[in-house]
Amino acid sequence: MRAGARWIKADLRARRGQAVLTVLTIAGIVAALITAATLLEDGTNPWRGLFAQTNGAHLWVHTKDRPQVVALKGIDGVTQASGPYRTAPVTVLQERGKAPAALRAMPVAPPEVARPVVADGGWLNPAQPDGVVVESSFARALGLRLGSAVTVTALSGARHVLYVRGLADTADQGFYPEWTPGLIWVLPEKLDRVEPELGRSEWVTGLRLDDVEATQFVSQRVVVMLDEEVQRVYTWREVRAAMELDNRLLGTLLALFGIVGLVAAALALANAAGGRVLSQLRDLATLKSMGFTRGQVAGLLLVEHGALGLLGIALGVLPGWLVAWLVLDRGSVALVPLLVIAAGTALVVLVAVGVPAWRGSRTPPIPAAPSTPPRGRLSRLARLALLVRLPPALVLGARDAFSRRVPAFLTTFGLAVPMMMITIGLGVWATLDNFLAHPEQVGQHAQLLARPGKLTPEEAKAIAQRDPAVQQVYPGAEVDALVPGEARSIRVRAIGGSASPYPFPVVEGRMYADRGEAVAGQGLLDLLKVKIGDRVWLSVGGTPLIVRIVGRTVEPDLDGQVLSLGVDSLAAKDVVPPEFWGLALKQGADPAEVRDRLLVASGEGLEIQRVVNPAERLAVIRVVIVALVGVLALIGLANLLTASALGLRDHAHDLAVLKAMGLTPRQVMATLVTGTGLLVVLGVVVGTAVGSFVVRGLIDLQGHTSGVGAGIARPPSTLMLVVAVLVAVGAALAVALIPARKAARAQVPITAR
Repeated sequence: MRAGARWIKADLRARRGQAVLTVLTIAGIVAALITAATLLEDGTNPWRGLFAQTNGAHLWVHTKDRPQVVALKGIDGVTQASGPYRTAPVTVLQERGKAPAALRAMPVAPPEVARPVVADGGWLNPAQPDGVVVESSFARALGLRLGSAVTVTALSGARHVLYVRGLADTADQGFYPEWTPGLIWVLPEKLDRVEPELGRSEWVTGLRLDDVEATQFVSQRVVVMLDEEVQRVYTWREVRAAMELDNRLLGTLLALFGIVGLVAAALALANAAGGRVLSQLRDLATLKSMGFTRGQVAGLLLVEHGALGLLGIALGVLPGWLVAWLVLDRGSVALVPLLVIAAGTALVVLVAVGVPAWRGSRTPPIPAAPSTPPRGRLSRLARLALLVRLPPALVLGARDAFSRRVPAFLTTFGLAVPMMMITIGLGVWATLDNFLAHPEQVGQHAQLLARPGKLTPEEAKAIAQRDPAVQQVYPGAEVDALVPGEARSIRVRAIGGSASPYPFPVVEGRMYADRGEAVAGQGLLDLLKVKIGDRVWLSVGGTPLIVRIVGRTVEPDLDGQVLSLGVDSLAAKDVVPPEFWGLALKQGADPAEVRDRLLVASGEGLEIQRVVNPAERLAVIRVVIVALVGVLALIGLANLLTASALGLRDHAHDLAVLKAMGLTPRQVMATLVTGTGLLVVLGVVVGTAVGSFVVRGLIDLQGHTSGVGAGIARPPSTLMLVVAVLVAVGAALAVALIPARKAARAQVPITAR
């Protein structure tokens, strides 16, 4: 044992750089996998955890008047009910803008079903009638803390000042701003003072079911029972989907990089272990002659090379856990995924180094064990180099590149896989850049939304049209429509007219051109199980709406479950006067400057809202791509160092011969670099080509499954790919040049150990 430990220690000291690189590579891969698993789990965990803590409702119904709860509880499958709670719309006023909110009247004692979980402060207290509890994500978006004063405006125009007495989490609705309006809980008496008119409010009732699979059946029964009273219906599935999109997208990207990176790291480990075994044949033969058994030799090799991988796993767990802890806003990180990833990576590492260790244990106990590279005919590449009369150094390098086919394949494949993933990362980067440069391609032709506020709709439109930077003004409204077959609500966005439609990004079919025609997001098509050309029957506030879907759009909002049409396709009661005006700006105009001018021109009467580009919410992906490219570069560097070391070992006896033949140190160096460089160029080119071929399909597949829809992918530009290839090849050759230069200048021929 002591002799084996000394041998392992001496060997690791002789290759410190390669050992450190292996450890860092495995650590980076493990950290990426842990972060990915946490984000993917967190994509559903916010809802799952909150639903369990709050004893949440599976179905929420918004009605005009107070419903009969006893009748609702009598529906088969309904076990408990929450509410009904009176809810009134208000606008929160702040210096930096306005935000829509809903005041929901709640009792002093939290209900048994769908009870908000207080995260900070306390619950409603009759001793503090002006105190409110704000939903946590809404409070974060507005910068509200305990004790903050909140000024709200009711539909009547009256202003009221409320004070934040608590922050709470709920599974009643998704996170703000993806889910609007924001939610504020108040005492019933306070709501009566803020909004005394019952006609300006609605009632919200939550139903908890004994079987989640019966949600659609129960919702259909509710819609039939309440008939025209129903304003909106949504289920736990919509809430869960609203909480998961961004984290799941980032988690999917990390998981893809992590899994493919783990495969590449395993190849790098196998290549490194195999190269070291070839370099240690004499040592292994000596150990066998001293009485070491096959199992002991295999154990030594497995411990030496496997220890590096296990150390990398240990080092990668901590930063992966730390990143996950920060992403979850210091929430609890699940231990099971962490242990599964660590154990799975350890198994991959041991298998990767186990095969070379087994081969090394079969070394015969002969001190002069052969260590020369295999001999044979010239490769086709070497013959081609001779035919075109390349310099001797390049011909010799071309001959040596594939002298050992298995290590050459592992090196090439080990470089191609990281380069493929780097190319995919560049494609994701290019897609985000395209979103930012061309927001109209994700449905954001109008960069500002102007709401009349204190002005009449005509005055608001006139002020917007007078601004020199405003190119077009589109009337618009958003309403919730009931889908009878699904017994749930969807968002209907009416903007522009059928004759002069808003330029939605239609990627399949065509734009609507007449009343009764509409375009839909991929998520809506999947939800309704319809295709382009089908007719859909909806109900908007009790008014039937029958439309024919003529196209599919790229829709980043609400998982793509949005129907878009002209304002003239809706009943006048829903769009007259317009709820807002969409302002399309001239090219080069700054939305912030236009917003400031409009506020000044309207005397702060307009409510101007900037449309948030989805690429801005996903800006963290750029940081992730940079970090993962660094890890993939480490994997490629590990493969490269292994190839260089193996090439030098194979040519240890040849260096003196090459010099005796008249080759200068530069020519000897060129021979060594050429052998490695050909593998580098082949791996980089193949990886880039494969990555360019699959990147659009992968991004569009993610878009389709998330509801946004296919057609969003943008491949990296030719210039970007050329630069990436040149940087990768140049960096690889620069690294290979260092040991080759040292070996070429050596005065004494290098001999195998």
